Amino acid sequence: MGNEQEPDGLITARGRPISLKWKWTIGACFGAFLVFIVFAWFIVTAFSNQMLKTERESLRTSLQTVTNRFKPLDETSLHSDEINAILRPDTRNFNAFVDDPVVKEIAKDDYAVRIFNRQGEQVYPKVANGAPFKSVDQPTIQLENVRHNDWLVGRAPIFNQRHRLLGYVLVENHLTDFHKTFTRVYLIILVSMILGIMALGLWAYWLADFLLRPVKAMAQVANHLHENPSSPDRVKIVASHPDELSDLARLLNTMLDRMQRFIQQQQQFVEDVSHELRTPVAIVKGHMELLDRWGKDDPKILNESISASLKEMQRMQGLIQEMLDLTRADQVELTFKDGNTDVKELVNAIFNNYRLIYPDFTFVIDDDLKGPTWVNMSRDHLEQILIILSDNAIKYSQERKEIHFASSRSGQKVEIAIQDFGEGISPEDATRVFDRFYRVDKARSRKQGGNGLGLSIAQKLIEGYGGQITLESVLGQGSI
Repeated sequence: MGNEQEPDGLITARGRPISLKWKWTIGACFGAFLVFIVFAWFIVTAFSNQMLKTERESLRTSLQTVTNRFKPLDETSLHSDEINAILRPDTRNFNAFVDDPVVKEIAKDDYAVRIFNRQGEQVYPKVANGAPFKSVDQPTIQLENVRHNDWLVGRAPIFNQRHRLLGYVLVENHLTDFHKTFTRVYLIILVSMILGIMALGLWAYWLADFLLRPVKAMAQVANHLHENPSSPDRVKIVASHPDELSDLARLLNTMLDRMQRFIQQQQQFVEDVSHELRTPVAIVKGHMELLDRWGKDDPKILNESISASLKEMQRMQGLIQEMLDLTRADQVELTFKDGNTDVKELVNAIFNNYRLIYPDFTFVIDDDLKGPTWVNMSRDHLEQILIILSDNAIKYSQERKEIHFASSRSGQKVEIAIQDFGEGISPEDATRVFDRFYRVDKARSRKQGGNGLGLSIAQKLIEGYGGQITLESVLGQGSI
C-alpha cells in the first residue's frame, strides 16, 4: 500500500497529540509527586527513628527495672513461684500493686516479659513463644523480625547482689502502637498526596491555560494567514505584562508584516512589469507584423521598423534592470545590514564627476562635514541614490542650469541635499513622485528615457537603512 498523501501546506499526525497544556499539567504533577515522595520519605524516616529511639529507651528502662528486682535473691537458680512473687508482689494491696514500677513496665500492652534460668530454659511464663533465647553478657536491644513482624527485643543477664548469675530476662516490645501510628501516618500522607496533586493539577492546568493564551492567539493568527495570506490579523501584545511570549508575539508580528510586505512587493512587481512591458511589446509586435506583411521588400519601412524595435528593446532592457534594482532595494534591510561609507568623500566624488560630465552646468557644493563622516550603509547604494537624485536634477533643469550639493551633520544622522532650479513640482504631484512608474510629465519623461522608477528605488534604499528621503519643491522654481 502507498503512503497517504496530505494536501500541500498541511501537516497532520496520526491520532490526536497531547496538548502542551496537558503536558505541562502532567509534568508538574509528576514533579510534585516525586518531590512529595522524597519529602515524605525524609519526614517518615526521621519520625520513625525518633520513635524507635524512644521505644528503645523505654525498653532499656524496663530491662533495668526487672533485673534490679532480682538482686536481693540469694538463690543460685530461679523458680516460677519466686519469679511470680517478685514480678507481681502483694496483689492484695491494690494501690501498692498498681504503683509497683515492675508491674507498670510488664503490664504494658505491647510488652511481654520472659525469664530464663542459667541453662537457657524458660521458667516464666510457662508458655514458651516469641523471640528466641540468646545468652548475653550485658543488656542488648535489637530490632528483630518475629512472626513476620518487627519487634524490639531486649535481653539482659540477671545477677544478684553478690554478682552471681541467676538467669536471663527477655523483654519484647511488639511495637503495636508504633505500627498503628505509622499506619495512620501513611494514610494521612497518601490522602494528602492525592489531594495535593489534584489541587496542584487544577492549578497547573489553569496556569498553563493562562500562560499559553498568547500561543493560542499566535496559532489563531497563523490559521487566519494560512486561509488568507493578506489577512491583517496580528497577535495582541499586553504591554503591562512583558515576558518571553510577548517578545515572541512581537517578533511574529514583525515577521508577518515583513512577509506580507514582500508578498505585496512581488505582486506589485508582476503588475508593474506586465503593465510597463505591454506597450513596448505591442510596438515591437506591430513592427514585426508590418514587416511580415509588406515591409520586407521596402528598405524605408524595414529601417524604420528595425530602428523603432531596437529602441523599444533597449527601453525594455533598461526597464527590467530598474525593476531588478527596485526589487533589490525592497530587500536591502535583509541582505545589506552592515556597511561603512565615508559620506564626505563620496559626496565630493559625485560632485566632481558631474562637474566633468556636464560642463554646461554650474555645480556648487556646501560641505559642512569637518572630516571623514562614516555611516552604516553600502557605498554602492549611497552612490546609486546620489546618482538618481543628480540625474533628476539635471533632467528637469531648463533655463537655469545650476545644481547645488550640500552635506551636514545633525545629531547622529547625516543630511545630504541636492537642489535644482528647474521647473519644480506641483503640491499634487509632489505627494506621488516616489510612487512606482509615476511621472509628472509622462510625455516629456518618456522622451527623456525615464521609467518613473528612480525615486522609488532611492526611497526603498534609504528606508531600508533606516533613513528618510523628503522633497521640497515650488512649481517653476525648482526642487530640493
